Amino acid sequence: MASRSEFGESTTATEVASTFSEHIKGKTILIVGVSPQSLGEHIAVSTARHSPSHLLLASRTPSKISTVISQINTISPTLKVTPTTIDLSSQTSIRSAAKEILSLAPKLDILINNAAVNVQTYQETEQGIEMHFGTNHIGLFLLTNLLLPSIIAASTSSKPGETRIVNLTSAGHRLSPVRFSDYNFKKAIEDLPEEERPPPGLPEKLMPGKGETYNTFLAYGQSKTANILFSGSLNKELGERGVRTYAVHPGSIWTGLARNLDEEGQELIKKTGKFWKTGDQGAAGTLVAAFDPALNEVPAGGYYMADCQVAEAAPSAIDEGIAKKLWSLSEELVDEKFDLKSL
Repeated sequence: MASRSEFGESTTATEVASTFSEHIKGKTILIVGVSPQSLGEHIAVSTARHSPSHLLLASRTPSKISTVISQINTISPTLKVTPTTIDLSSQTSIRSAAKEILSLAPKLDILINNAAVNVQTYQETEQGIEMHFGTNHIGLFLLTNLLLPSIIAASTSSKPGETRIVNLTSAGHRLSPVRFSDYNFKKAIEDLPEEERPPPGLPEKLMPGKGETYNTFLAYGQSKTANILFSGSLNKELGERGVRTYAVHPGSIWTGLARNLDEEGQELIKKTGKFWKTGDQGAAGTLVAAFDPALNEVPAGGYYMADCQVAEAAPSAIDEGIAKKLWSLSEELVDEKFDLKSL
């Protein structure tokens, strides 16, 4: 659990930021995935009120970052805020942005990987990877690893556990394990190994239709499972270096991700949430994961969070053997090895 037992589904990012104001002050923070009316905006604005030393905001669309920066400037006119353009579906863009960020922030205290896509039809990244997996996981895997020199540099001059990486995931991870034999969704479900199939009993809308192999909900779920597995790997390898990583399910929020769905998909999603959060409430858990010092006392396995508290993820999302397998596949898909012990 977090330090505040009263924190829950209705807690706001505004409240959390005020509670942990002293832990925000003076930090260099990168938020990936910032645009108007998004979780990234609420995370950025809430954080900006409490005197970080440098706020870096990354998005695919410069004009969207500019809109958020204008809002921040009215709140904290003297705060150093730097925009960075990045397209997580392009490994070329990621490598270019990482070089820029490393030069701007030689020490990076907090990395918040908030960006994600949710597309309705089958699409692939520039590297031929299914869009959800290639952007939501592989893109963030590459970016995070490239930024680790700055993250490790920050951890060496901070108290253990103050340097953190927060990966936004989803309860939707329960829809699909990682399909190592078919991460691009080319096979029928019956042709998958048992451990790679979706759990039984899912609604028909969440399964491929007759003669189809692709389903956007399952593909999104696979990418969110990968986010949690990646967080576990980072914790295992970097925990002793003073870096903690958390995978946060923000809850049911009507953001751009949900609005991208068709009418039938939107109706289905509306039924899955018992409590629909505002953007301020949806951003709260991310700030707990980023700044609550009490999380340093949570055992290393407690890195999945929901409603501002440590929670229980699906077994396929926290298995160390699966996490190692995913790390190897991810290195293969970015054509680069990352040895965290050598940092």
